[in-house]
Amino acid sequence: MTDREIRRELRLLKGYALLTTLLLGGLALSAFRHSPAREKFTEIDVERINVVEPDGSLRMVISNRPRSIGPIYKGKPFGYPGGGRPGIIFFNDEGTENGGLTFEGRRNPDGSYSASTHMSFDQFDQDQVLNLDYAEENGARRTGISVDDRASVDIHDMVLERDSIMKITDTLARARALRQWAAPRNGVPLAARRLFLGRDQAKAAVVNLFDPQGRPRLRMIVDSLGTPSLQFLDEGGKVTARYGP
Repeated sequence: MTDREIRRELRLLKGYALLTTLLLGGLALSAFRHSPAREKFTEIDVERINVVEPDGSLRMVISNRPRSIGPIYKGKPFGYPGGGRPGIIFFNDEGTENGGLTFEGRRNPDGSYSASTHMSFDQFDQDQVLNLDYAEENGARRTGISVDDRASVDIHDMVLERDSIMKITDTLARARALRQWAAPRNGVPLAARRLFLGRDQAKAAVVNLFDPQGRPRLRMIVDSLGTPSLQFLDEGGKVTARYGP
C-alpha cells in the first residue's frame, strides 16, 4: 500500500470515528431529554421506601421490620432505635412522626400465637390520640376504636426528661423521679383514655366512656350471650346504677 493510500485510509477512519461519536452523543442527549418523569413497574421487591419532600425531609416510610424507622422529631431520631415497627409511618410538615400503621403476627414452636394490627393518629408534638386496634393472643381477642387525651407537653422534652431519670443510679431515687415524671401536670394526666368502642376479650360488644382522668364512668354492653345492659360508675369504679335484665 502506498503512502497516499495509507493517508486516505486514515482520513476515512477519522471521519468514521467522528461520525460515530456524533451519532452516539445525539442518541444519548435525546434519551436524556425525552426520559419519562416517572417509571412504571409491573412488580417490585423492596425492603423500604422513603417518600420525601423536595428538600429531602421524610413524609412517609414504608418498610419491613429490620429496616423500620424509630421515632423522629423535627427530622431527628429520638426515644428508641428502629427495627421493630414493620408497616407505614407518617410525618407532618415539620418532619415529626404523626401516626402510622403497624402489624405483626406469629405462631410459636409450642403452638401458641399472637397477632396485632395498629393504626394511630398523633396529637401535634405528642403521641397517639385516635387508634384502630386488633390484638389477639391464643384466642383472647380485642378489637376496637379508642380515643385518648394527651397533656399539652412536648413529647421530645418528655422523652429527654425520662432518659435523664433512667441514668440515676440510686434505684429508689430513680423510681421516685419516674413517679413524679408520670404524674399529672397541673391536674392533667399525661395520657387518659376517653372512649373505647369495640369487642373486648370477654366477647362482649362495648362502648366505654371515661372522664378526663381516664376513669370509666359509663358502660354500654351487649355480652357474649346477647344480653344488653347500661352501667353508671362513680370515680372509684363502683357501679352506682344499672339498667338491663
